[in-house]
Amino acid sequence: MQKLSDLHSYQKYCVSYIETHNTAAIFLDCGLGKTIITLTAAVDLLFDSFEVSRILVVAPLRVARDTWPAEIRKWEHLSGLTYAVAVGTARERKAALMQQADITIINRENLGWLIDDSGIPFTYDMVVLDELSSFKNHKSKRFRALMKVRPKVKRIIGLTGTPSSNGLMDLWAEFKVLDKGERLGRFITQYRTAYFMPDKRNGEIIYSYKPLPYAEDAIYRKISDITISMKSTDHLKMPELISTQYEVQLSAEERKRYEELKNDLVLELHGDEITAANAATLTGKLSQLANGAIYSDDGKIIEFHDRKLDALEDIIEAANGKPLLVAYWFRHDLERIRRRFDVREIKSSQDIDDWNAGNIPVAVIHPASAGHGLNLQSGGSTLVWFGLTWSLELYQQTNARLWRQGQKSRTVVIQHIVTASTIDGQILNALKHKDKTQSALIAAVKAVMR
Repeated sequence: MQKLSDLHSYQKYCVSYIETHNTAAIFLDCGLGKTIITLTAAVDLLFDSFEVSRILVVAPLRVARDTWPAEIRKWEHLSGLTYAVAVGTARERKAALMQQADITIINRENLGWLIDDSGIPFTYDMVVLDELSSFKNHKSKRFRALMKVRPKVKRIIGLTGTPSSNGLMDLWAEFKVLDKGERLGRFITQYRTAYFMPDKRNGEIIYSYKPLPYAEDAIYRKISDITISMKSTDHLKMPELISTQYEVQLSAEERKRYEELKNDLVLELHGDEITAANAATLTGKLSQLANGAIYSDDGKIIEFHDRKLDALEDIIEAANGKPLLVAYWFRHDLERIRRRFDVREIKSSQDIDDWNAGNIPVAVIHPASAGHGLNLQSGGSTLVWFGLTWSLELYQQTNARLWRQGQKSRTVVIQHIVTASTIDGQILNALKHKDKTQSALIAAVKAVMR
């Protein structure tokens, strides 16, 4: 078991910060140990200063089920801590709640059920939001449910590595659940008026906003008194990160069909019709074509090309038995990959254990279900993006499953299979552009350890 003395100095700094702030936003890069930092502070607050009596942790499903319990079992100074994991059926969740454990861990999808439908009084005086970015939508059920009980909560901690994955607008809801609107305003309209101006619009209808010139600095100043931020490269000897592209080409006929859908919003392929009703649908359809298959209007999978599968075959062959983690986006990506290669999807706790033990040569994951909190760094050091995502948060978090503390390899390779002159290139550029805002926020509230 690991001991309290094993904590890094920056981790001890963060523990102290949590203990001295009733409200805290902890922006830590993946791999810096957000979970053990929070648990160490929790033990002190529960058993030393007696400032809290019951703690609720809200996390993504697999992180709630696997990561938090594993971390509690790993550390000697947490051995006296009781915990209950409220996932599964309603009956299983209720049984966990009835244990009255020191820490109750629930997946974020069931937060609304806990508060509105469980029938069990909300008696937690400290709440930990493991992935604060899960609360960036102020219209979501989980946001509204948490705000109902927010006055009962004495201490609240928001943890994330990607606080503003889609820009500064995300921050309003995230900080509203933390400080009840004290810093960025009680209402989203107030926040928009103060820091943004209309961007894309159609007459009176505004589709998007862009920050005013002074917005970033002003927002960062407002939140700096309850926020600390650290980059893994500042505090850990991280492995070298190499990002590469494996480019594939469409044939002349395939290029013609791709451009046809792009320009006309309709395409007939192998006797089936594909239509894109709007720009958002079109980007998804073009992304599918770039990957090699597309859903017709009646839901049928229509194969378009095998270029990315051929590229993946080359990559697997070049790996020569070295484990590979492959990220897919569309369901038909997974089906086509499975048909051609012997792969195993990372879904269960056993899958995670087998991957980390080196027993899975080629594993596949979906970023939306495996992005946050899963420790996969023991099983391999190469991630292949078969299909890309527009979400910077999911992209960074998925990469950080391998590029993190505890990675045994000196080098982590992130390989992108990209179809040339398609929407793939635009997605990669968009991810880089979003990262500029992300990096600016991280730098502005960076913790200065004395």
